Amino acid sequence: MTLTTEQLAKYIDHTNLKADATEASIRQTCEEAKQFNTASVCVNSYWIPFVAEQLKDSTVNPIAVVGFPLGAMATESEIFEATTAIDQGAEEIDMVLNVGEMKSGNFEVVEEDIEGLANAVHAKGKLLKVILETCLLTKDEIVKACQLSEKAGADFVKTSTGFSTAGAKLDDVKLMRETVGDRLGVKASGGIHSKEEALAMIDAGASRLGVSATVAILTGKPAAKKAGY
Repeated sequence: MTLTTEQLAKYIDHTNLKADATEASIRQTCEEAKQFNTASVCVNSYWIPFVAEQLKDSTVNPIAVVGFPLGAMATESEIFEATTAIDQGAEEIDMVLNVGEMKSGNFEVVEEDIEGLANAVHAKGKLLKVILETCLLTKDEIVKACQLSEKAGADFVKTSTGFSTAGAKLDDVKLMRETVGDRLGVKASGGIHSKEEALAMIDAGASRLGVSATVAILTGKPAAKKAGY
């Protein structure tokens, strides 16, 4: 696939989810996103009021992660975090799948968790992505998690938090796209550090990319690999 820099930028959720992220680094992330006109800035929910203020005169959307990065949170708590973030300016919510319940085969619990978030987020007119943490799932579990996410009303399925044992893999992105067809978006996140890797993920079926190496990807300059996306 051939994309202009401007076109590629609109695939990107420019991400800063570091535990030690400072106000200065979050501001820099926002400035970079505005410079390249990315799709969004993705941050922990605490930073949403600040990010919304930074992005208010741009077309870049604020995104909050919820139940991050483990997904082991009560649904009611996730809903509170999500709706609070939306009220503070978030346009999209990226929740983490309850991986433990998924691995336990408690699919009804997993579906109800996603559905609770989807209903709350959609009631406010926003989008929900479900982070599957594919590195912890078998291929069959990835397919099942995609099916549960779709049935529960999610808008996207997403590969990874970027904080587990591995990030996005091309085969997993392809499998997710094959499973959801054109009915849901697919977001590849974690371990994408170059333009070539970004384009490969899009070719595999990704409709959004979660990356922190946005500047390197869009300028072609190498970036040091770092933990978390």
